[in-house]
Amino acid sequence: MAGARRIPVGLFAVWTVSRSALLLYVLKVWVFPGPDVTSDVSVIYRGWYDVLRSGGFPSGDVSWQYPPGAVLAVLSPALLPFLDYAHAFFALALLADLAVVCLLLYAGARDGGGVRGVWLWTLGVALLGPTVYARYDLMVTAVAVAALVAGARRPRVLGVLAGFGALLKVWPALLLAGAVRRRAWGAAAVAAGGLALVCAVVMPGAFTFLRHQGGRGTEVESLGALVFHAARHFGWRGRVLLHYGSVEFLGPWVGAVSAGAMVLSVAGLGWLVVWRLSARAFSPRTLVDAGFVAVLVFTVTSRVISPQYLVWLVGLGAVCLCCRGSRMEVPAVLVLVACPVTVLEFPVYFGEVVASDGVGVLSLVVRNGLLVGATVSAARTLWRDTVRARDQLFTPPPPLPSPSRQGALPL
Repeated sequence: MAGARRIPVGLFAVWTVSRSALLLYVLKVWVFPGPDVTSDVSVIYRGWYDVLRSGGFPSGDVSWQYPPGAVLAVLSPALLPFLDYAHAFFALALLADLAVVCLLLYAGARDGGGVRGVWLWTLGVALLGPTVYARYDLMVTAVAVAALVAGARRPRVLGVLAGFGALLKVWPALLLAGAVRRRAWGAAAVAAGGLALVCAVVMPGAFTFLRHQGGRGTEVESLGALVFHAARHFGWRGRVLLHYGSVEFLGPWVGAVSAGAMVLSVAGLGWLVVWRLSARAFSPRTLVDAGFVAVLVFTVTSRVISPQYLVWLVGLGAVCLCCRGSRMEVPAVLVLVACPVTVLEFPVYFGEVVASDGVGVLSLVVRNGLLVGATVSAARTLWRDTVRARDQLFTPPPPLPSPSRQGALPL
């Protein structure tokens, strides 16, 4: 117990140095290569902040594609009125980052995984670069990590946090994929439904984001976008434009590829349902592993794979590694390796990605390939641990040889 509780000085030193660097980049003391990643906070979030404070949602802005709970993240800098909006947002991102570290340290000591998960988080966020502190996904990830750490021991807490997280950015609802207690699902429904009702009554336009989401196409960093990156070198005459808040391909066959991505997402959901109905050999880590797999599946099949999505996967992979005997090491490491490749495709070589040129597209191919590999590996591991393990439990032992053949050689 003494070793488990010893403060990991080296880890905190790495965390402190790397987070200081991230802050220096987002505060523009240092200049990071590529386009300015902080404009989402200083321009887009700041504009939404003014609209939300007036009592309504920015329903006229097609880039507002978030569920109503996102209002809390956008308005959160008001908690630090002595700072300007952007600086307050970055400070809150740092606090959310630190909260995840504390949660992972607690989970690692409790569940026997030690500090592996904290190291994954510390390195992964650092390798993703300043984009992580310039999006509210880090705050959502902190809620998701807290939900999984509560896990099987407190199913109602899991449900409330998953439901609350779903109203922030939808994907935390997937954390319930491995929940076996109805209390978790019930608490999630009450939390999400209650918050949605309050937002709908207090502020008009709470659900206009659904209409805006439906108009999205194939974003240039997604898996499906690789089709058009290649096609542009063979005469495809589509365009790349800022569309519905992201840089997307527009032109012939884009609708078909976007529809294909949605089909893959539905197929992923179908696989999760089949797994859930087939699984019987549940262990304390199944809830965490299933959440990690579910988010991986829906990330790689999405029409959009933005760089900040990687922070979701790093956080969930880190919780997996906090469990002793976790078998998610390989997919978690693949996600970690994808982090520095992600920072190459955005923001460092994003111009090349947009132009479908050289190192930009190569980094995109490698990053997406690593995520696909992580998804396949994690899904196979989950299936073997929960479905095939059940089969092995009920496999009858081989019959004993008859006395008349005990001296015979095996064929």
